[in-house]
Amino acid sequence: MDAPEGTQEVGKGNRGRRRLLLIPATFVAGVVAAAGVITGFGVADSSSPGAAVSATASTATASIAQKAASLDAETIYRQDSPGVVDITVTESASQNQISPFSPSGSQQATAEGTGYVYDESGHILTADHVVSGASKITVRFQDGSTATATLVGADASTDTAVIKVSVPESKLTPLALANSSTVAPGEGVVAIGSPFGYSESITAGIVSAVDRTIQAPNGYSISNTIQTDAAINHGNSGGPLIDSTGKVVGTNVQIAVDDQTSSSVNAGVGFAVPSNTVKSVADSLIAGKAVQHAYLGVSVGNSTSGSGAQVGTVRAGSPAATAGLKQGDVITAIDGKAVADANALTAVVGSHQPGDTISVTVKRGDATMHLSVKLGTRPASTNA
Repeated sequence: MDAPEGTQEVGKGNRGRRRLLLIPATFVAGVVAAAGVITGFGVADSSSPGAAVSATASTATASIAQKAASLDAETIYRQDSPGVVDITVTESASQNQISPFSPSGSQQATAEGTGYVYDESGHILTADHVVSGASKITVRFQDGSTATATLVGADASTDTAVIKVSVPESKLTPLALANSSTVAPGEGVVAIGSPFGYSESITAGIVSAVDRTIQAPNGYSISNTIQTDAAINHGNSGGPLIDSTGKVVGTNVQIAVDDQTSSSVNAGVGFAVPSNTVKSVADSLIAGKAVQHAYLGVSVGNSTSGSGAQVGTVRAGSPAATAGLKQGDVITAIDGKAVADANALTAVVGSHQPGDTISVTVKRGDATMHLSVKLGTRPASTNA
């Protein structure tokens, strides 16, 4: 079975025992915790080339990295925690979420997540799945004060959202974003957020791997994500992953779990959307622009006969279908540059804009052909 566009086959090479979960905001009132709110996704094969480093959180203590200009965890917390906010979301609850202890007739649920200040205009970054469907968003600052936030915009394809508060600049401590393209395995990182409602918590770890591909809430792929063993749990959603210089390298959005135990607590494998992706999306949303993503229109898995991405299905009417791509084709190169696997294909397509024309090298049986594909605009979801 092939996964949605740009991802590897679910369970390929791992017998399907691993899943990725959105890190849901912790429901704290009016519902049974986590009832119907955790969404599972298939995880891509971790044997793909993105150098992983095996380490546990215990390897990261007060000194989280040994490199020039590095800061210890205590200093990072003191410097950056004022810019991290607790987000409480009020939303309509489905009937099976209503707790018998909630007020009679109550049809609302309250959830808690994390965000971080982006600028002195009051823009705050978080995960799309934290604020999706919210009827009210409340932000609490480190000093205990609160403010009502409005949704500026969101992009489900990157699980990124921007909210805004109207407060004095003195309450805002923007966090600087790092260039996530330079992040490497082994670097020290910390996460600050509200795991299980414990706000203003810090955990330390390392970058376990880079260039991972995870699945977005709308079913598409998010490429170039950062894997970390810094403990992130329910309520850390939307919070920052921070490097040893105190800059944000990503937004924490997912954890991996083992299907054998169905455990949804941190097991040392978490994922963050890279800051370069977050910044690009946030700037567009703040400017009032629609965020669009290039679209090929195929589901793919890794080729079983060598390098390349094998086409599973071709969506009717898609750019791939128009160009003549067929099920079973193996995409080996884009614009003359080799495509190693499904993850690489996802990243290459994602680096383009709708309307771009690319040359796709395809192996079909014993034949090699070059197809010209004009990329389209990604639909709202894989079910659209």
